[in-house]
Amino acid sequence: MSEQERFEASDIEQNKVMAVLSYLGILVLVPILAAPNSKFARFHANQGLIVAIIGVAAVILFAILYNIAWATLSLGLVTVVSILSYIVWIGIVVLEIIGIINAAQGTGKALPLVGSIKILK
Repeated sequence: MSEQERFEASDIEQNKVMAVLSYLGILVLVPILAAPNSKFARFHANQGLIVAIIGVAAVILFAILYNIAWATLSLGLVTVVSILSYIVWIGIVVLEIIGIINAAQGTGKALPLVGSIKILK
């Protein structure tokens, strides 16, 4: 089954905005709560939720690593942690942009690396 056959055209047209909101951080809750019966919005909400969870986990992880680096007074380690955190954030932003483009175009393409993970049914 192709990606366009999974979603009805009317579902896509009615829920494009909801699908786009899925990739804007905490706004992922809007389509989850406001369009629970839309397969299209739910597909994008699932992907947006995964990206949001990865973002929160990255904040926690890099905060811990950054504090450890400063506590050890290792400026080299602080630099490495900072560079890694920027790389991860660029990756998260790229995933969000890809998701927004897919949602706005009305497609159901899975995101690279994380698109196969299912949280919402």
